[in-house]
Amino acid sequence: MRFLNNLKFATVAAVSALLAVSPVSQAQSSLLESVKRNPGEAQALCKQFKSINAQGGSALSSQSIAVIAGQRNLNKKDADIIATYVIALHCPDVR
Repeated sequence: MRFLNNLKFATVAAVSALLAVSPVSQAQSSLLESVKRNPGEAQALCKQFKSINAQGGSALSSQSIAVIAGQRNLNKKDADIIATYVIALHCPDVR
């Protein structure tokens, strides 16, 4: 459990560090705020990720990220950031 907590912290710290140095950090911040303000959205993504895992896939595969990007009208980079953030904070058992 401690390992998962450390991994969760490291992932969130890495995403935060990337956003802090990004010239589009304000846009990224609002992207993450939408998930922060709506935990139901995060849980829906967790459910989707768990379904992908149950089928033997990875929630962070390029195919999964492309699906999320299409569903949410995001570019692949933003979809990857959202997926990583949601997994780290809401469903660390997802792979």
